[in-house]
Parts: sequence; C-alpha cells; structure tokens
Amino acid sequence: MKKLTYEDKVKIYLEKKDGKSLSYIAKKYQIGTDHIKYMIRLIDKHGYNILLQERTVSYPIQFKQEVIDRILINHESIREVAIDLGLPSHGIVNRWLKIYKENGYNIVEPKRRSTMNNKKKKNEETKDEKIKRLEIENTYLKAELEYSKKLRAVVQARKNQQQKKK
Repeated sequence: MKKLTYEDKVKIYLEKKDGKSLSYIAKKYQIGTDHIKYMIRLIDKHGYNILLQERTVSYPIQFKQEVIDRILINHESIREVAIDLGLPSHGIVNRWLKIYKENGYNIVEPKRRSTMNNKKKKNEETKDEKIKRLEIENTYLKAELEYSKKLRAVVQARKNQQQKKK
C-alpha cells in the first residue's frame, strides 16, 4: 500500500465527494477501498485537520481501556469508536483488542525498542552500582556452591548406606 500525503488524502476526499467511484480512486492511488471509506468518514466527522495528526502517537493505558470498554461492554463497533475518537486507523483498535485478550484481559504496554545510546547508558554503571551488583552475584554464587556441597554430601551418604546394606 502506498503512503499518502496530506494533499493526496484531500484529493481523494474531494474526488469521492465529486462522485468518483471507490474502485476508480483505489486504483488511481493504489490503496484499498476500505481505507478510502474510513478516511472519508473520518474527515466528515473531524474535518481536514484530522489528517495533520502525527501517526506515531503513544496512547495512555487509560485511553486504551476506555476504547476497549466501549467495544466490549457497550457493544459499539470498532470502526465507529475509532472514527469517533479520530484514530488514524481502526487497525490500531483491533491490535489493542487482540493484545488485551491474549494477556488475560489486561492492558500491557509494549516493550519499546532501545537505541544504541540507550544500550550504552544501560551498560555504563557507576562504581557503586557495579560493586553492589558484584556483591549480589558473589552471594548468589556462594549459596549455589554451598547447595552443591550439601547435595554431594547427601548423595554420598545414600551411597554409603546402600553399601552397608549389602
């Protein structure tokens, strides 16, 4: 599917309002008729300014919960809710619902991809943090060593008992 500019979207809207068919517009702009229908309803409801919205918006959990509740509790259609709220696509809501159901009807924030700078910052730890981390690791390793010594002793004791019984 072709990425449309603001001007393309306005032209599509005007062509549809002039009576051009959905299939003609879809072929001309190389997009699906479903996408055109959604965009026209969105512009009808919110005006041209809705097309200027940034596409990479991060929505808060509270907002997502309200959207999902409108669909699951109030039985509103996904498209109607998406258009009413001015979302760029009803596919966003479909994805939220899918993730919501997969996670036991809980909203879970997706993990953000970290950039190289963030990775460097995470790897750079202060001297105190490094000492604390190493102390915790050392304590863990000591406990693991003690456990394996005791396990070895128990296994040896069982072998000795079995040999005495023979």
